[in-house]
Amino acid sequence: MRSPRPSLFPLWPALGSLLLLTGCGGGGFAGDSQARQDENGQVTVRMLVNISPNLTQAYWDGLVKPFEQANPGIDVKIEAPTGKGVADTLPQQLAAGNAPDVVETLMADETLAKQMLDLTDQPWAKDTPLAEQAKLGGRIYTVGVGVQAQSLVFYNKTAFDKAGIELPPTTFDEFDAAMGKLRTAGYLPLQTGGDFLTGLQLLQLTNPSRAQTHPTWQQDVKAGTIKAGESMLPHLERYRTWIDKGYVDKNALGMKYADAETAFLSGKSGMYVMGSWFTATEAKADKDFEVGVFPAPVDEGQQHPGPQGATLAAPYMILKSTPNKDAALKLVQWLVTDPAAVKSQLAQDGNFRTGVERDFTPLEKEVQAILDAAPAGVPQGEGYGDASLPKGFNSAWNTEVQGLYVGKSPKDVAEGVDRWLAGRS
Repeated sequence: MRSPRPSLFPLWPALGSLLLLTGCGGGGFAGDSQARQDENGQVTVRMLVNISPNLTQAYWDGLVKPFEQANPGIDVKIEAPTGKGVADTLPQQLAAGNAPDVVETLMADETLAKQMLDLTDQPWAKDTPLAEQAKLGGRIYTVGVGVQAQSLVFYNKTAFDKAGIELPPTTFDEFDAAMGKLRTAGYLPLQTGGDFLTGLQLLQLTNPSRAQTHPTWQQDVKAGTIKAGESMLPHLERYRTWIDKGYVDKNALGMKYADAETAFLSGKSGMYVMGSWFTATEAKADKDFEVGVFPAPVDEGQQHPGPQGATLAAPYMILKSTPNKDAALKLVQWLVTDPAAVKSQLAQDGNFRTGVERDFTPLEKEVQAILDAAPAGVPQGEGYGDASLPKGFNSAWNTEVQGLYVGKSPKDVAEGVDRWLAGRS
């Protein structure tokens, strides 16, 4: 899954040549010779997908309807996760011998790749976003629709005005100062929450600075030349001061992810760290203030804007075990190359793809400008491609970071992260 190149990928200038759409309508493959057909000659392709407030069952059903109309012999069955999510459900289905034909949301790692169809010989696959960066051993197993920017700080423009913050902060020292002003002005400076949100935000926020201090962070951690927790200790120490000063809610762990979004959009907090998909939620929200966005700050003396955290939006893989290989290939090709299908998926979940024009909200325009200005893109946390850490790192990191809220010291948290990794080396 991972290229031997450093984790600091020069994504944005290079994406133009990678992301050309190749609208394929309904065709592209000769026939479904391997398919299991019903008595009416109909082939059913089962697709396990992520279900979220933006990506509802109804949305997915509507998305694939044009494909089914163009391919009357193929029925696409959208399946929601039966576990906590796709990552929990797929292993259960594999163990039960009931795997889907196509899976969305996940990216191939060394374990999953053994179960997935190699797409390297498909001409259209190499022109999809981050295809080169997400390779495993030089092979393509995952193809996607677009890019999710990760290291973004959304902010309440009214709150900034009332707090006397004229310009968005560019360094962490300026970020701390801005939070102090927001607190004085009566706002919760930084909105966070429980679930997976706590650790995710800290990874998102620190990507640009970490990538400059450790350009090949995931590879170096995997090789044992640096320790993940130890290298992140300065950020953990700073985060602990935010808890102590009330810059984040000391009871944040009791707040669900969706409730944290709602709290920020209600105007009670000044800033909210999240990926670009938040723009879709913001566009639908009824609020009385304007939301802006700026790239995450960096350490003093580093380049700003720094490398932008980037992940693959709407990644798809095809199970090697599928009896419907041709139909599944046809579907996935359509999902990631058909212009209408691509635009729909990008707009629905607030994602981006160089070379694709669609109607942007004002906030999306600001995000696109940040992507255009970013010197590079960098995987975060577990990563992808050859810049990957052991599966489960994000969850383990999140658990340890949440320990800061219940009395653990930053040093204890860092050591806990490194113990977890040492047990999986």
